[in-house]
Formats: sequence, structure tokens, C-alpha cells
Amino acid sequence: MSKLQFYPYRILTISSLLILFQPLLVSSLCTCETQHKDQNASQAVTYKLVAIASILVSSAIGVCLPLLLKNVPSLRPEKAIYFLIKAFAAGVILATGFLHILPDAYDSLKSPCLSENPWGGFPFTGFIAMMAAILTLMMEAFATGYHRRSELRKAQPVNGDEESDGDHAGHVHGSAFVLERSNSSDLIRHRVVSQVLELGIVVHSVIIGISLGASESPKTIKPLVAALSFHQFFEGMGLGGCISQAKYKIKATIIMVLFFSLTTPTGIAVGLGISKIYDENSPTALIVQGVLNSASAGILIYMALVDLLATDFMNPKMQSNVRLQLGAYATLLLGAASMSVLAKWGGI
Repeated sequence: MSKLQFYPYRILTISSLLILFQPLLVSSLCTCETQHKDQNASQAVTYKLVAIASILVSSAIGVCLPLLLKNVPSLRPEKAIYFLIKAFAAGVILATGFLHILPDAYDSLKSPCLSENPWGGFPFTGFIAMMAAILTLMMEAFATGYHRRSELRKAQPVNGDEESDGDHAGHVHGSAFVLERSNSSDLIRHRVVSQVLELGIVVHSVIIGISLGASESPKTIKPLVAALSFHQFFEGMGLGGCISQAKYKIKATIIMVLFFSLTTPTGIAVGLGISKIYDENSPTALIVQGVLNSASAGILIYMALVDLLATDFMNPKMQSNVRLQLGAYATLLLGAASMSVLAKWGGI
């Protein structure tokens, strides 16, 4: 691999720090009346602490499960069940983008707390999501192309003594080089996909964590604890599968797992700390949350459709096996349905 790499822990560290500073920007006074129904600060704190522990455990289990099971022979990438698991994960991520994040972004940017001009006169939610998807495509294409060109420049020509062994040896070396280059290109793509996917998930996870942590209504927090725990578990399975395919070294893998597992609990802790000054109905808060959620939705929808579903469903193994296709369709719908139920149940 080339020296210049997309180190996930550097990208995610910078992104997470920027997002975590969001509450400092949105603690201004609100122009809309803030509701104070059903508030019980002491009881809310108890639920928040339970939420931190529950979401941390469920996130860690979800993202680690594919990593721990990757050495099981029946779950290797060439096996049929692997395609079924990936289809389920893609359904989870797709439904998260469409049913969880995009509606939240729309509500934020269409809030009556925002001025009609410019927020009421243009569909900013869809526009930002679209631009995020396009930028994701551009970033993936640039990163993958750069690494492929670097690999080609590093490729060493066959030595003269090896060429003298005859045409058969030349074909063997040529085939080995093509296979190695193909495997390297696939690995690069898997790494770019896993990093961009985690970035999209982290953005949304921090936002919902801060929102939950800043709430002082037990009736609001209580159903979210279970819903978010399942939400993070299913999302973690999808992300864990992508990290597994990327074949990171142990250090990078641990860092990516920790980033995903800790973002929502950290967001809850931050929200808990600034609950007295944070106003989710302030114009600044609504704009920041709406823009970030829109971008996150665009990234996740693109990743689910292009990098996960299209890649696997166009795979020759999938195309040549009707039963596998039907099974993948079923698990895709099951994954999407599971997150759809959570959208109704938990309101997230």
C-alpha cells in the first residue's frame, strides 16, 4: 500500500471533535417558546445513565460481532450466508438514512423557529443530502483512483532471468500480478467505504446523543433507551461487516470500533453536561442539526445503495444463484423493516 493512506482515526477524530463542539454554538436564546412539559431532572439523569451503559454495550456488541465471526468458515466472504448478512446490514443502513435521519433533518430545517427566508423557500434538506451523496462519490473515486495509480507505479517489472524461463512462467507471473493488483484494488475500496460509512454514522450518533442528553423529560428518554440500543446494534452490524472486509491492522480496527461505540454515549454525556443551557429549538441549533443530519442521510443512503447493495447484487455469484438472490431480497427487506419498526416505536 502507498504511504499516503486515509487513516480512519485521524479523519474521525477531527470530525467528532467538530461535532462535539456543536453545543457551544447552539446555546443561544431561542426565538420560539421552549416546552417544559413532564420535566423531572433527577429522574431524567437516571435514565440517561442507563442509556449510556445500554447503548455502549449494544453498540460494542453490534460492531464487534462481524469482526469476531469473520474466522468462522461458513461466514467467509465467498459463502452464501455472507451475502445474506450484508443485505440485512444494507437494509438497516438504508432505512436509517430514509426513515430516521432524513425526517429529523427536514423537521429541523422546516421548523417555525427559523425565518421563512431562506429556510422556508428552498428544499435545503434534499439539496444537502444530494450534495453529500455526490461528494461521497467524488471522494471515493478520487481516493480509490489515487491508490490504484500508486500501486501501478510501485509495481516492479519482471526480472530478465524470470522471463527466460519461457512463456509459461511469464503467464504465471502475469496472472499472479493481475490477481494481486485486483485484490489490492478491492481492499482499497473496502477501506474507503468503511471510513466514509463510519463518518456518516458518527455524525448522526453524536447529534442524537446530545439531543437525548439535553432532554429533561423522562417520558421522552425512557422509550429512546431501548430504541437507540437496538438502533446502534443493527447499525454496528453493518459497519462491522465493512470494517471486517477492509482488513485493517488491529490498531486501526480497535480505534474504529471505539469511535462507533463511544460516539452516542459521549453525545449523551455532553448533552447531560450542557442541559441547562442547551436549547434544541434555537435557530442555530436547528440549522446545525439539520445540515449535519441532511449530510449524514445523503452519505448513508449512497453507501447502502451503491457500495453495499449494487456491489453485491451485481456479483457473479449472486447473479448465477436465484435462491441466493431471493434470500438476499428477503434479508434486505427484513433489515429495512427492523429499522422501520424502531422509527415508529422509538420516534428516532
